[in-house]
Amino acid sequence: MTRIYVVRHGNTFDKGDTVTRVGGRTDLPLSSSGQAQADALAKHFSDISFQAAFCSPLQRTRATTRAMIGMRTGSPTLLILPFLTEIDYGPDENQPEDKVLARLGEAALTAWDEDAIPPQGWLVDPEALKAAWTAFLHRAATLDEDANILVVTSNGIARFLPDVITNKPESLDRKLKTGAWGEVEITAGEARITAWNVRP
Repeated sequence: MTRIYVVRHGNTFDKGDTVTRVGGRTDLPLSSSGQAQADALAKHFSDISFQAAFCSPLQRTRATTRAMIGMRTGSPTLLILPFLTEIDYGPDENQPEDKVLARLGEAALTAWDEDAIPPQGWLVDPEALKAAWTAFLHRAATLDEDANILVVTSNGIARFLPDVITNKPESLDRKLKTGAWGEVEITAGEARITAWNVRP
């Protein structure tokens, strides 16, 4: 059985900061609370040996991944996959949430959160992301049996993974919180989500 652990990076804002819509064009580092989340993930997964580790080029995903794979003997080389880069929020990139809400309206943001329907102006291709996740699952299925694979990405990318997996919990909330993870098991070429949006 191959297991894929899909992790959302840690926080990029701390309490009291002005929170903005951080997309692929805004390359923020982990905040202090985000680093603490990465450290908590590392501790939680300390007994798991990863055979492969992937993340986006963004520093928030690289820092989270490096915390998790650490400097342990046998740690895999960190590989960058461009499709894991967060989406581009267009005119809402790096804008405070109140301004994003005022421009788009609550219905548009609800459609994004619940059904992954991109609001007007956001630069995201759902079908391309679904195809990329499907290709990744096929690639993962070819690895050695009992492989553990780490994938660290952003919420806008992770939310499309459940769309390409039939076997998943009912009423799954596609959103991943910062510092949260999901687990996908692949057996005999069949993938199923066994956990989602779990924090250590």
